[in-house]
Amino acid sequence: MLIAGVCLWAQEASARPRWVRGTWRVDDGVIRRVSERYEDGARRVSFLVPAMADSHCHIGYSEKGSVSGNEMVRQARHTLESGVTLVRDCGVPVDNSVVAGPTGLRLVRCGRHVARPKRYLRDLPIDVEDQRDLPRVVGTLAAQSDGWVKLVGDWIDRSGGADADLLPLWDAQVLADAVAAAHHLGARVAVHAFSHRVIDSLIEAGVDDIEHGSGIDPDQAAEIASRGIAVTPTLRQVELFADFASQAASKYPVYAATMSAMHAERREHFQMLVDAGILLLMGTDSGGYQEHGSIAGELALWTQWGADPGLVVDAATWQTRRYLGFEGLTDGAAADFLVLDEDPTRDPLALARPRCVYVGGHLVSDRP
Repeated sequence: MLIAGVCLWAQEASARPRWVRGTWRVDDGVIRRVSERYEDGARRVSFLVPAMADSHCHIGYSEKGSVSGNEMVRQARHTLESGVTLVRDCGVPVDNSVVAGPTGLRLVRCGRHVARPKRYLRDLPIDVEDQRDLPRVVGTLAAQSDGWVKLVGDWIDRSGGADADLLPLWDAQVLADAVAAAHHLGARVAVHAFSHRVIDSLIEAGVDDIEHGSGIDPDQAAEIASRGIAVTPTLRQVELFADFASQAASKYPVYAATMSAMHAERREHFQMLVDAGILLLMGTDSGGYQEHGSIAGELALWTQWGADPGLVVDAATWQTRRYLGFEGLTDGAAADFLVLDEDPTRDPLALARPRCVYVGGHLVSDRP
């Protein structure tokens, strides 16, 4: 297949992509640039971009709990239709590898969340009774996953009664040993973190990706940026903090106040993360409060909360793909791309309205 248009293209795999005109050949699952001109016989399109990636997705899970294999496939297809061809599952209690074959979705599995008893959502995590066992558990999961382990870094400690609040789950040294165990096996560590209290321990332990990161302060943000730690801000999840606070207010007023304060500052906080130069990854947290295939809502909040359109496009496409170990569009790369009718640098939500979605050169979604 020959296809011509304006493409977000990298001259080399490690180079920053730029927008260029030309003609590309898609053959044997890969894409190559043929010419800087629009060649005769090529299909003319407006824009080609690397397919989107969702670094925080829970294929195999819904608001009601774990789902069947058929439902996982449906979730994966909704995800593909939204323009996302690569997801990191970021924690599910079931084997979701079934979705990759029949749908074409590229799946990076984290396995199950790891938490302490009664310190996360029921039935989701592996509960570690004695936290000294955490490095061993992480090592086991690292060997079973696709190179990622998901830890719960903080959660409400209800044993405090009315004074209960978000508190770290792990002692700092235990956390550091667990991260070291994962790194020794070539795996990386993503950590759920809402609160401010847990962030210093995550930085010092050398985690690879902080999920949500709503409690990061400016000094911590500068350190996170300097160390190259990624943050997946999941803005639609942060948007729900007021609801979480309202539901808990009568029983856990301190926790409710913490969540309300973070909700009130959410826009300024996100802009601070952007200004700090942190590597920000696109993630929907779909599979619980968010529906699968809902990346349009995340793109909208990034834009509304002050991110430059170019930053949104980069985060949603090649930047998150590279961090998860996949290329964007470059010579000889897998032909995972979107065909767009609209310019995403003017409206990043165009990414979620693809005319066509290709995975490995195969058309997996086509809109009239």
